[in-house]
Amino acid sequence: MKLHKFNSADQRRYALEKKLGLKLEKIKSALIEDESKLHCENLIGATILPLGVAGPLKLVSLNSGQKRLCFVPLATTEGALVASVNRGCKAISLSGGVKVFIEKVGTTRGPIFYVKNLAEAVSFKKWLTQNQSKIRSALESSSNHLKFLKFDYQIMLPYFYLRLYFDTDQAMGMNMVTIATEKLAELIEKELDIRCVSVSGNFCIDKKPAYLNFLSGRGLKVWAEIEISSAVLKQVLKTSADRIFSVWLSKNIGGSLISGSLGYNAHFANIVSAFFAAVGQDLAHTVEGSLGSTSAEIKGENLYFSIYQPAVMLGVLGGGTKLQIKQEAIKVTGAKTSQELAEVLAGAVLAGELSLLASLAEGSLAKAHKKLGR
Repeated sequence: MKLHKFNSADQRRYALEKKLGLKLEKIKSALIEDESKLHCENLIGATILPLGVAGPLKLVSLNSGQKRLCFVPLATTEGALVASVNRGCKAISLSGGVKVFIEKVGTTRGPIFYVKNLAEAVSFKKWLTQNQSKIRSALESSSNHLKFLKFDYQIMLPYFYLRLYFDTDQAMGMNMVTIATEKLAELIEKELDIRCVSVSGNFCIDKKPAYLNFLSGRGLKVWAEIEISSAVLKQVLKTSADRIFSVWLSKNIGGSLISGSLGYNAHFANIVSAFFAAVGQDLAHTVEGSLGSTSAEIKGENLYFSIYQPAVMLGVLGGGTKLQIKQEAIKVTGAKTSQELAEVLAGAVLAGELSLLASLAEGSLAKAHKKLGR
């Protein structure tokens, strides 16, 4: 059955229903967007994720100097997740707000080129270094919203790996940088007769866990910090600084070390995936978002708590953000730019980390999931 031959979701769904002997009424009714604006092949309908909201979350941006209250939309089927982030938001807001800082690294694309020998690889590297303006012109010719930032390289004969970094403005930009990379590959083949094996060669490194992204960053680097008083710890999180610190040290550090984990955190992916699903991001970039570390320090009876995410890939333009339902969710956050959206995510991730570690310290994790998640 060639579903792509049909002209509409209704026709494909009817054909599939007939083939399988099923009725897909719920899948039909969930499709509320204009079909012509959807980027989904063999479309038959839509599926729904429950959407909850946590907050208000008090943010203090070290980039803009602004303070704001925002709400955090989270799309998930996991009971207790929204409640946990909401509890973390309450503790943060009662503590004066979470300080956040965003640094743009750039969206990366990593093409592979075939080189005949070491001499050609060295000559290629020299050409790349000496022809920056020509390279920039080729890359930026494909979009008015794209700026070439820099490149890294690795040689593993007979292959030459490039890692190109781009400022993609308010878009996450993977489509944009892929098209730009093709332009550069054409230039290199024309001028040097060096063949591009693939426009993506895992040196990006896109949608896969890797220490390169941990160390060099990808997209946006994100930091957030808070100091929680003993009174708020007791009142809201039902525990103490020393108990949270003990769980953090043994779980996030010790447990991650003996497991060879690429992330020294409790559950970044939980918040990242739910937030990405709510606001129209590419869900596969949860992989990069799951990288990062949580830090904790006892200060008297207070708790200093921070998170670091080295590779956050998101945007407010393009991709799934074009869907009306996702635009509404972005409006819930109050974010107008990619940086502001990343600030909301940073605060939410810290809130989720803080609340989960507190729950583990208190011994209430199983009870909360029994009540809310079954």
